[in-house]
Amino acid sequence: MSQLNPRQAALNGAMTRFRIMAIYCGVMSLLLWFVNVPTHYFIFESSHHYFTWVALVHGFTYPIYVLAAFHYCLKARKSFGSTILFILAGTLPVASFVAERRALKEFNSLT
Repeated sequence: MSQLNPRQAALNGAMTRFRIMAIYCGVMSLLLWFVNVPTHYFIFESSHHYFTWVALVHGFTYPIYVLAAFHYCLKARKSFGSTILFILAGTLPVASFVAERRALKEFNSLT
C-alpha cells in the first residue's frame, strides 16, 4: 500500500464514506426512478405496494448521503457551489455515480 500525503490522509475517511453513500444512493435512485415510479403510475397500478419500500429506504437514507457529501466537501475545501452540486447529485439517478468518480479522480490526483 502506498503512503498517503497529509491532505489525502485527512480526506481518506470522508472520501470512503462519500463513495459508499454515493454508490448506495445512486442504486436506490435508479430503483426509485426506473422501478418504483413506473410500476406505481404506469405498469401495475394495483401491485405497486410491492415496491413502496424503495421510496421509504431512499427517503430515510438520503439525509445520510447529504451529510457524507457535506463532510467530504468540507474536508476537500470545495466551494459553496460545488458543495451544492455534490449534495444535489443524490437526487438524479446517475449523477451520484458521476460525482463519486469525479471526487475519486480529484482524491487520487493529490499525490
